[in-house]
Amino acid sequence: MNKFLILISLFLLFGFTSCVSTKVFNDLEARYAKVKITAHAYEKSRDSLQQTKDLLDSKYNEVTNVLSLTKENLQQSEEAQQEWENKYTLLKENSEEKIKKNIAENNALLKEIALRKTELQSRGERVDQLEQMIQSQQKALQALKESISNALLNFEGKGLTVEQRSGKVYISMENKLLFKSGRWDVQPEGRAALTNLAAALENNPDISILIEGHTDNIPFTPNGQLESNWDLSTKRATAVVAILLKNKNILPENLTAAGRSEFVPIAPNSSAEGRAANRRIEVVLSPSLDEITSLLQTN
Repeated sequence: MNKFLILISLFLLFGFTSCVSTKVFNDLEARYAKVKITAHAYEKSRDSLQQTKDLLDSKYNEVTNVLSLTKENLQQSEEAQQEWENKYTLLKENSEEKIKKNIAENNALLKEIALRKTELQSRGERVDQLEQMIQSQQKALQALKESISNALLNFEGKGLTVEQRSGKVYISMENKLLFKSGRWDVQPEGRAALTNLAAALENNPDISILIEGHTDNIPFTPNGQLESNWDLSTKRATAVVAILLKNKNILPENLTAAGRSEFVPIAPNSSAEGRAANRRIEVVLSPSLDEITSLLQTN
């Protein structure tokens, strides 16, 4: 624009030197004014355009920065989303695996519970059977005790007692009913009592019969046939077994003879009465426990 003004000035100067007419000069001056106005308008327009450009550049930079930040945030959001998706996938896989594992464990537990329930039910049934067997045995023992008591009724008051305790029947016979002092051959009244006892036992093949010989604590003087109280108590128990076996219905395999000597007293040995009570034969009747044992061993 400055070059344009210089050219106009030169042109005017040339005109003046050439003695141009006033009309031409005025015309040129008018044109110069118009050009000057136009140039000024262009100048203002240029300044306005420059301001607009600067504003647009600022807006562009601002938008560019915002866009850059937005892209960065978007990328971070995408990365965060991907990370959460990965975590979700891993959690889902773990959850499904845990769920499957828990289901398997629950199923196994349910099977175990069902098995235990079946076992408990089976055990309950066995307990009921045991109770029935025990009650049946108790009734049978009670009936046997009554039968024996009736069979030995004539010998009451002669050192003979019949008791039922701890699931067994105990028949105690003092030696005064069975033996003379220091002897092991059974006296007639004692034989009668043992014969009656055998008759009461002959219909009970499942009863185990233990015959125990007992003495007092007075030392026994060896005499060639007997060595000690042990020997005497054993021979007396064996003598009772021999009499019971005269009844052919008594099974020998059910009988056991045992000598207990002086070591299971039922009364103090400090008195004559106590020693007399300790000198005795005890017959212990025990019901067979084979069925109960077999039931207890059943899985």
